[in-house]
Amino acid sequence: MHVDKGELIALIGANGAGKSTVLKTLSALIRAEEGSILFEGEDITKMPSHEIVSRGIVQVPEGRQIFYKMTIEENLKLGTYLQKDKKVIGENFERAVTLFPVLKQRLKQQAGTLSGGEQQMLAIGRALLSNPKLLLLDEPSMGLSPLLTQQVFEVLETLKKEGITMLLVEQNAYDALEISDRAYILETGVINMEGKSRELIED
Repeated sequence: MHVDKGELIALIGANGAGKSTVLKTLSALIRAEEGSILFEGEDITKMPSHEIVSRGIVQVPEGRQIFYKMTIEENLKLGTYLQKDKKVIGENFERAVTLFPVLKQRLKQQAGTLSGGEQQMLAIGRALLSNPKLLLLDEPSMGLSPLLTQQVFEVLETLKKEGITMLLVEQNAYDALEISDRAYILETGVINMEGKSRELIED
């Protein structure tokens, strides 16, 4: 499979199909047993996770994985740990809280007091502060109400318009196909269908 610059690619499949495994392998949380992973022409298959992040591959993990006892502001700033340019950090911070106004209103609040949807927004905001070249999203709609799911997907559409390249893992196939350019359908570790999302949504 491949993801071209500026694309939003959906990776769809049932539970246990291997979707999250793909993302964890791209982030080197799981080691690839065979094959290779190329990013901007460079083989990153055997690189450690921190080097992969430093090249711009940033993951929003399944289950959000925020730091509950830290404030929203502290959680967001953790996304900047590889950034050295204060101007870029400031711009990315403003962009994240503009995308998610609810976070801006509660910067000093403990992250654990947020609702599930707000925690998902925080996880995406934290990833954006890493200035990603490729954003990996693992089940961003999991456990969210239809209304909050819609809000999260609207943000993904905004990021797509800004030119951020994304690989979206999602069980919510219809919504994922609605906003993506292309999609891969994964079944027990094998891609059994791929194509333009507009065509797949009618199949």
